[in-house]
Amino acid sequence: MSTFAIDGASFVVDGKPVRLLSGAMHYFRIVPQYWEDRLLKLKACGLNTVETYIAWNIHEPQEGKFRFDGMADVTAFIELAGGMGLHVIVRPSPYICAEWEFGGLPAWLLADSDMPLRCSHPAFLKKVDAYYDELIPRLKPLLSTNGGPIIAVQIENEYGSYGNDAQYLKHLEQALRTRGIDVPLFTSDGPTDAMLQGGAVPGVLATVNFGSHPVSSFAKLKDYQPNGPLMCMEFWNGWFDHWGKPHHTRDAADAAGVLDEMLAAGASVNFYMFHGGTNFGFYNGANCQERDLYEPTVTSYDYDAPLDETGEPTAKYFAVREAIGRYAELGPLQLPAAAPRRAYGKVELSEQAELFRQLDALSAPIKSVTPLTMERAGQQYGFILYSTTVSGPRPAERLYIQEVRDRALVFVDGVCQGVIERAKTPQSLTIEVPAGGARLDILVENMGRVNYGPYLRDCKGITEGVRLGFQFLFDWAIRPLPLEDLSQLSFANGAGSPDVSAEGPRFYRGTFQAVACADTFLDLNGWTKGVAFINGFNLGRYWSKGPQRTLYVPAPLLREGSNELVLFELHGAPQGSASVMLADKPLLDVKPN
Repeated sequence: MSTFAIDGASFVVDGKPVRLLSGAMHYFRIVPQYWEDRLLKLKACGLNTVETYIAWNIHEPQEGKFRFDGMADVTAFIELAGGMGLHVIVRPSPYICAEWEFGGLPAWLLADSDMPLRCSHPAFLKKVDAYYDELIPRLKPLLSTNGGPIIAVQIENEYGSYGNDAQYLKHLEQALRTRGIDVPLFTSDGPTDAMLQGGAVPGVLATVNFGSHPVSSFAKLKDYQPNGPLMCMEFWNGWFDHWGKPHHTRDAADAAGVLDEMLAAGASVNFYMFHGGTNFGFYNGANCQERDLYEPTVTSYDYDAPLDETGEPTAKYFAVREAIGRYAELGPLQLPAAAPRRAYGKVELSEQAELFRQLDALSAPIKSVTPLTMERAGQQYGFILYSTTVSGPRPAERLYIQEVRDRALVFVDGVCQGVIERAKTPQSLTIEVPAGGARLDILVENMGRVNYGPYLRDCKGITEGVRLGFQFLFDWAIRPLPLEDLSQLSFANGAGSPDVSAEGPRFYRGTFQAVACADTFLDLNGWTKGVAFINGFNLGRYWSKGPQRTLYVPAPLLREGSNELVLFELHGAPQGSASVMLADKPLLDVKPN
């Protein structure tokens, strides 16, 4: 059994100084069949440690109901890393940021409008403690003190960027210790006075996060921790993308140069990210640094990391390995064989199912005087439909949604009137109601809860009310549409579908044959906005705003023989053909259609 400790300015293993060369990869962003491949490549680059967040919302999707299987099998991931001789650093929330939905916090917390977040309020601490009661006993046998690979555990995450509740951090420290975490604890924050003051815990190792300027960043850390080891817990060697914004890249030589400076200073480092992976399903986060300046993150979490979204080494991988080789002895580079890729070609989506004809197969209505938020309706992710009847006649009048979170399609008697989106300035659209009245439907998409900054309390759906002119509308039927199970949909051949709602939201289905399953990429060229499912697995969102046009389809999601592909498209199929392509290359940097 190896012992890990902090001795003055050094990390030590079995009493000998060691530099931690670590890389971040998240088990919940990678299909389990590929964990081994990614970890082997991390080790081949010269790293001796892997770091992972633990996302609370993955493990407790509904309050009191826990899961630790499949992509949520964190102990299997840690055991696999340990079996390869890697150390493991875990960062077990409650908050992780990570461009992950709600920063890893479970959405059900928001069902209580009075629930405080990330502080020592007893109501919040009670939820955290119940989660830790399930999680921490699973980690305890994997600690290095028990013969396992876990050498260090984080308290919260970048807390100095959010608050200064020292009692909260102390509670988390004690919560870990009393449950048996006896390896070194640490905090990580930006290298500023405010962040280090707000996020540090007395007697606990402080680390810093940055992408450049290591000398000044470590100097600021030394102001607060003169004698501890230097560690950059998040070396931002790439960056993430937002819909409608440019794709981020960073020059490999530039990133390797900053790494070289850190290694020359004797520091330890954790690459954030070493391998990003994918925001499958509805788990992408969003940024909102200014109120209502809302920017959702794309499905790909490629991050321009040393290993790309598909796990392949990039130029940055080889530049990083070369830099490490100047400070540590590395043997010959031995990489696992690259995963095969295949272009399966054109897939005709010949069957259709119009959303409004499928509502009873997808959900049951909830009656409410006022619109309920998604969380108050007991829903976490996906879409939610609000329906009411408006008396008429009403001449042209402006319809307002107060406040929409995040994007609403408005229908009058089944005909789409337009879109109202979350924006800095109030948005509205004009509708008319005939003499006999009309049915008003508002389909709202949750595009990802804010994961960082002061506006974490990000309830979804219609958060206040709907008004026509000055008049608020009441008496609603609400249907949660999480799209967790599409098996009850009734599809018909597209040729027989009515034209009246041809541009409305509907499901499109097709099949394709796969022999010798390989990684592939779903090209959504010509489609507008929606969600894609392969064999029932939610691949994530697509949007013609770019920069991402393809969705990554790992081979383990495919089946030998027939495979089912379903799109839930909000704005209708491309003109001329309801089809997609399965290509052998990703497209993550394209301009909007």
